[in-house]
Amino acid sequence: MKQARIPTTTVEQTVDKITSSGRITRLDQQQFMATLLSLDTLNSTEQALINRVFDLLRAGRLRVVD
Repeated sequence: MKQARIPTTTVEQTVDKITSSGRITRLDQQQFMATLLSLDTLNSTEQALINRVFDLLRAGRLRVVD
């Protein structure tokens, strides 16, 4: 059975929202986790976008909020 894909544009919109605000919410985190867990593979665009968020978190450039 093929898994439903969350459109890349949704991932792009979420990353744009996160990077422009400088913070990540629990809802943003849940969307990323749902994406990662629901897909067999990520395309290169999705990988790059998600890695960008993780890199910003590691660098302390994003604030985690509820």
